[in-house]
Amino acid sequence: MARKIVVGDQEIRIPTFNIGGLALAFLFLGAWFVMSAFYVVGPDEEGVVRRFGKWVRTESSGLNFKFPYPIEKVDLPKVTQVKEISVGKILKEAKMLTGDENILLVEVRVQYKIKDAAQYLFNVVNVEETIKDATESALRQTIGSHPIDDPLTEKKAEIMDEIHALLQKMLDDYKCGIDVRQVQLQDVNPPKEVDFAFKDVQSAREQKEQLINKALGYQNDIIPKARGEAEQMIREAEAYREERTKRAEGDASRFLSVLTEYRKAKDVTEKRLYLETMEQILPEMEKVILDEKVGNLLNLLPLGNLDGAKKMGVQK
Repeated sequence: MARKIVVGDQEIRIPTFNIGGLALAFLFLGAWFVMSAFYVVGPDEEGVVRRFGKWVRTESSGLNFKFPYPIEKVDLPKVTQVKEISVGKILKEAKMLTGDENILLVEVRVQYKIKDAAQYLFNVVNVEETIKDATESALRQTIGSHPIDDPLTEKKAEIMDEIHALLQKMLDDYKCGIDVRQVQLQDVNPPKEVDFAFKDVQSAREQKEQLINKALGYQNDIIPKARGEAEQMIREAEAYREERTKRAEGDASRFLSVLTEYRKAKDVTEKRLYLETMEQILPEMEKVILDEKVGNLLNLLPLGNLDGAKKMGVQK
């Protein structure tokens, strides 16, 4: 209600203020200020603050302050979340031309996360579409620089590393704020029209690898054996050499000793050598030694034992 005051011949109305309503209005404004000025950034988020639409700072996780809306506004992208896209699920994207002018159907999967929240939000309009286009471009460029055998066989890992490096460079040039975590070739196949021929080639390669592995196994088996046998032969030859050397030295020493005795008594030594030699030549025969002066040999012949006589020998 308003109070009336009469001044001269005029009546002036003075409005009255409701103290309770004014306090309620201030309380509402204070609550709105607190709720819009303080915000919480999660552990997997970053707070990107805009002032009148322009980026001014990036806050880390925890309780943070900003000016109330519409002065400042905050975005909370999840910077630790790993996302992924795939290129090559449709035929138009999958067809790739190799370095030797063959066609392959290639599907690739890319995993990425945010490394710069401000760049991610403001530098590119559609980040996912940009990543997909950059992935397809890096994939075609890499596949086009290799022959068809490389992505189908043992160089697949090398090609994935090349795609990864090229894709990361492209996204850094675009300032997308993206960190490429992994690039994986999912399916690499020739077109259906020539699939059977490629399978035959692949089968031949596998057979070749099996033969190579078999040959290497045989090599690893036979070479140690040959080395062992060679070492054994060397040891046997060394032992034989040692034996022959010792025997020759013994024979030489024995010969010198016999020579010494021969020089002392030639006749006796000659007879001894002769008898020892006959003993060695005729070891199993009975031997009769006769004097040259004995004329009749019948008294010495064993005529009563004819069987024994056949086996006996008479030596002068």
